Amino acid sequence: MLLIKNKSLRDFIRFAVPLIAVPVITIAGAVAFDEKKHIIISLAVAVSALLLFAAGFEKKSTGTRRMVIVAVMAALCFAGRFIPFLKPIAALTIITALYLGGEAGFLVGSLTAILSNFYFGQGPWTAFQMLAWGLIGFFAGLLADKLLKSRALLLIYGAAAGLAYSFIMDIWTVLWYNQGFDVKLYLAALVTAIPYTASYAVSNVLFLYLLAKPFGEKLQRIKVKYGV
Repeated sequence: MLLIKNKSLRDFIRFAVPLIAVPVITIAGAVAFDEKKHIIISLAVAVSALLLFAAGFEKKSTGTRRMVIVAVMAALCFAGRFIPFLKPIAALTIITALYLGGEAGFLVGSLTAILSNFYFGQGPWTAFQMLAWGLIGFFAGLLADKLLKSRALLLIYGAAAGLAYSFIMDIWTVLWYNQGFDVKLYLAALVTAIPYTASYAVSNVLFLYLLAKPFGEKLQRIKVKYGV
């Protein structure tokens, strides 16, 4: 397990990767690369997510244990994509971040997208899904203290995360359709996607309501027992 010992470097990576590096890689890749090279961008985002994850722990043993849990949560998210209409992916990503940190949340979200798309179909959209689900997890980790104290606030965050996912994916829609970004087309895409956006928000609220407590209790016990 990769270990980054320098605290200043870890702190820099924690914010530079999700807020600068991954968005730049995703958007620049969509503009500069054709559809046949999309896997390069997705792999670059995956490597960035792993680097971010490595910045979230100080001991190799901690990182190894946390990776096992991340793998389990990513597998559950993968399975969740087979549920019709309402899907628990973002909710499980948020729950992971609340108890294991934003780095783990980002990794679960991004890995879920690239791994599940080997079944559902890889494409230039994969990197945008990785970015969207990853950021949902990352910010949930940053807000964990507040979200854990208020169930209402957690559900509001889930609804907002559904909107954010749609807003990010519609950037890809405009870039694909227009070969460049256009505000008018983006606004039109947002309006057209309202039913899907609503389903994302409802899914997040529903599954957070159902799963946050039971999954949270298990993750908290694991966290205390194994020091992850």
